[in-house]
Amino acid sequence: MKEMVQEGNGFAMKIDGHVVAEITFVPQGEALVITHTFVSEVLRGRKIGEELVSRVVSHARENNKKIVPACSFAHALFRRKKEYQDLWVREEE
Repeated sequence: MKEMVQEGNGFAMKIDGHVVAEITFVPQGEALVITHTFVSEVLRGRKIGEELVSRVVSHARENNKKIVPACSFAHALFRRKKEYQDLWVREEE
């Protein structure tokens, strides 16, 4: 059975109770810093990483937070998704 659950500062996809994909974030003031995204090799290419980032985006919107996409996957997704631009806090370059 596949399920998506919130676990502390992140979300995990579980299949039969085993974590097969996850995303973690750290609250930092008015923002959530996405620090890590992982998808099991056997599930890659199925847009599960995008689903995880979308969960964090929804969580941020519900809690009036912005997002710092610090992990490379989330950063690349934020660059492509126009609908995320209003939440994106760009780190100093």
